[in-house]
Amino acid sequence: MLEQYQSVIAIAIFLITYAIIVSEKIHRTVIALLGAVMVILLGILHLETAVEAIDFNTIGLLVGMMIIVGVTRKTGVFEYLAIKAAKASGGAPLKILAALALVTAVLSAFLDNVTTVLLIVPVTFAITSQLKISPWPFLFTEILASNIGGTATLIGDPPNIMIGSATGLGFMDFAFNLTPVIIVVYVTTIFLLQFLYRDKLYAPEQLKANIMLMNERDEIKDAVLLKKCLVVLALTILGFVLHQYVHLESSVIALAGASLLLLISGEDVEHALQAVEWPVLFFFIGLFVIIGALEEVGVIEMVAKWALETTGGNMLPTGMLILWLSAIASAFVDNIPFVATMIPLIQDMGRLGGIADLNFLWWALSLGACLGGNGTLIGASANVVVVGMAEKRGVRVTFVEFMKVAFPLMLLSILICTGYLLLFYFFGHLVAAGVALGLGIVLLVLSRSLNGLLLKGGKKEATQPVES
Repeated sequence: MLEQYQSVIAIAIFLITYAIIVSEKIHRTVIALLGAVMVILLGILHLETAVEAIDFNTIGLLVGMMIIVGVTRKTGVFEYLAIKAAKASGGAPLKILAALALVTAVLSAFLDNVTTVLLIVPVTFAITSQLKISPWPFLFTEILASNIGGTATLIGDPPNIMIGSATGLGFMDFAFNLTPVIIVVYVTTIFLLQFLYRDKLYAPEQLKANIMLMNERDEIKDAVLLKKCLVVLALTILGFVLHQYVHLESSVIALAGASLLLLISGEDVEHALQAVEWPVLFFFIGLFVIIGALEEVGVIEMVAKWALETTGGNMLPTGMLILWLSAIASAFVDNIPFVATMIPLIQDMGRLGGIADLNFLWWALSLGACLGGNGTLIGASANVVVVGMAEKRGVRVTFVEFMKVAFPLMLLSILICTGYLLLFYFFGHLVAAGVALGLGIVLLVLSRSLNGLLLKGGKKEATQPVES
């Protein structure tokens, strides 16, 4: 009886689920699971088909990395790196801002973004407290750095994990194709933030000396466990680099690393599994089933045909549409359900249009969805987490205050990516990557030279005490 209305019901469940996720009236995991259950109860998907719709490679990769990071964070190594970077900056606030941003970006390329900021933010408050300046410029910079750094690799951000799993693109594919332009975006963004906050980031020499007195070695809680974690992390990252060449799924590498760490560390398994963010995993599971329902009833194929007619099946306008649509959408809604919807859509566009190589579109989707999260306060999970931690410590920022600075910077990053993708399309990856890397190096040299001028131009009267 309901068979003739299955398409309408599937679309309705998808739209209602999406709307409630955006509104945040109900926890996103609850509503995603409810939507998944509804498509099964209403007969749109059989249970077996629903299970097949779940991307267990994505789930396995997330579980493995969550366990590895959860055990490693107990050693204090991330806090050690943050303090070490601050001291290497000589206690100068503008240099510390850049140093903490670099640590955040690099860690976010290999670890979960939220985990990274959870580790860096407390250290940031300790440093800014010593300098007696506002922590917000540092926190804001770390938010943007975490999302930018996470875009550079397969495992840096959930959208990339999903794209990699669905397409077979490997760790080195993401590194070769995305890292060059991400370097340009990162250097440009950090320099502009240093320029923007130059008058607010000044501290007298006696307060800078307080930073140099901090002992990063005090942060290492378990040196023996740290050595074991570093060995496993190195082997896991090596596995990611090689996995596409030895024909192993990325989830197998991550789970193998997690299993090895649990074996050699002697960590309690139940305690280690508490580091796994189960609500995130079940959110993914619910989404996969809901999107599977849209595929089953032909909705995804219908939208793909419309998109092909709109762009004429031309790769360049299609890629630009995906890049900018992904960026704007991801600034206001969760990029995970957006990417989950776009993946089968792009795959159907390729099938219907007879396009064998869709890599250009995958890079457009990745750059747009990941960098778009920097646009607003709710654009990415890391944004919400950092703002929440700041509010608990008396540092408050409104949606509009965040967006006034973040949205223009996000648009600039997408403009840079547009130029990169144009080079990619017309001249190929090697030329685009070479130009991007060259530009990144030039910008880095210029920013370091101009940084001295910013330090001299800082206004001493602009310093602000940390809110308590």
